[in-house]
Amino acid sequence: MAFRKLIIQIPCFNEEQTLAIALSHLPREVPGYDTVEWLIVDDGSTDDTVRVAREHGVDHIVSLRHNQGLARGFMAGIEASLKLGADTIINTDADNQYDASCIPDLVAPIVEGKAEIVVGARPINDTPHFSGIKKFLQRLGSFAVRVASNTSIPDAPSGFRAIHREAAMRMFVFSEYTYTLETIIQAGRKNMRITSVPVRTNEDLRPSRLVKSIASYVQRSLVTILRVFITYKPLRACFTVGSVFALGAAVLGLRFLWAFMTGDGAGKVQSLILLSVLAMASFVSFAVGVIAELQAANRNLLEDIRLRLLRAELASEETRSQRARFDQVRQELAETDPAQRPAGLQSRAG
Repeated sequence: MAFRKLIIQIPCFNEEQTLAIALSHLPREVPGYDTVEWLIVDDGSTDDTVRVAREHGVDHIVSLRHNQGLARGFMAGIEASLKLGADTIINTDADNQYDASCIPDLVAPIVEGKAEIVVGARPINDTPHFSGIKKFLQRLGSFAVRVASNTSIPDAPSGFRAIHREAAMRMFVFSEYTYTLETIIQAGRKNMRITSVPVRTNEDLRPSRLVKSIASYVQRSLVTILRVFITYKPLRACFTVGSVFALGAAVLGLRFLWAFMTGDGAGKVQSLILLSVLAMASFVSFAVGVIAELQAANRNLLEDIRLRLLRAELASEETRSQRARFDQVRQELAETDPAQRPAGLQSRAG
């Protein structure tokens, strides 16, 4: 069984120096697909990224008016690829980080009907330009995603992935920093079939745009991981925090009770004050967790509504495209064979 179209998308921001190298390695034929097209998302580039893309045969260019970040660029490419009729979408980087010869391996589980999303797992431990702290944070981020999503993806931050059309329609990224962790968690929570395959990486051509400094990377990675837990596991996150406060209050309560029973309670008023503060904080954390869980249910409903609207929009787009192709064929027949002209055209021609 052959899928109709594979689109390889590349989010770009000022990538004129490396884009040509990345494009030169992309395939035009992939087993299991009739056509392979390339798409770049120009995320407000101020250099000649678009010119380089056109010169190297990119089929589609999505231009954003100003830089909106990697996550927004990723989603813009996903939506454009869906409207272009992609059956499978591959996302890769403009810095040629990922070995494009691994693309057939990446799409194989989708072609075989075994998965809807496939993430390329990099050989992180064997990648020399990854620092020790970056390797640690990669593993920490992957662990956090596995816990939050109930999946077993070993390299969650990897941006080299293949996405089936049905899974792409159900994706929506809230983060403005990166899409990699959130999309895997969504896949796990929505019971999408997601797997991973080992892929190779190329030599580092430029410093990472996401890692401006180790301190910045650590901060943003920890914030992303924390936000992931709060967004998708709000009750568990808030109850964990509330339990810590409750445990502190219980320890102080037992301490005061012991002091009171031994006749030394008068000097432990500060313990009572701190106990009250911790108990109140614990109660607030539990309450926030319940409210956040209810909001998560509302978010799921909004995502379902978005999916229905997107399906309707794509169906309408496909209908218009088919009608345009049908009209074009009729026009070509009318120009080449007068006998095939519609009655209206024949009478006007006469």
